[in-house]
Amino acid sequence: MKNPLEEHIKAQILEAEEALRLAMLHSDVTALNELLSPNLIFTNHRGQIFSKHRELSTHVSGEFEFTRLTFSEHHILPLTDNVVIVSVKAWMVGMYAERFTDNTFRFTRVWSLTPDGQWQVISGHSSLIDV
Repeated sequence: MKNPLEEHIKAQILEAEEALRLAMLHSDVTALNELLSPNLIFTNHRGQIFSKHRELSTHVSGEFEFTRLTFSEHHILPLTDNVVIVSVKAWMVGMYAERFTDNTFRFTRVWSLTPDGQWQVISGHSSLIDV
């Protein structure tokens, strides 16, 4: 039998993941600011660590410019009522650091519920998938 609270949390996370996808695709810094924790630690596929400030600055500067960004294969694991781990496959097409990219990645993210009820990414990691 499915746990109604767990299913509710998974639905909220799917909504947050879609909001994050759209914010990344459109470099919507306002939305990204709301979706990313001030304490964000993100490790990219090259081992570089990004803070929230660094992540936002890549969108402001145009260092990231996506023309296509699709998420699939969501695996969602609620650990508690306010901490959730997500693994998602992402196909990204666009420009990164003035280089064209057309790659598939696997992202692992940790979402945390703030005291005011906002889900935010507090940690993440990406790996390049060889296809």
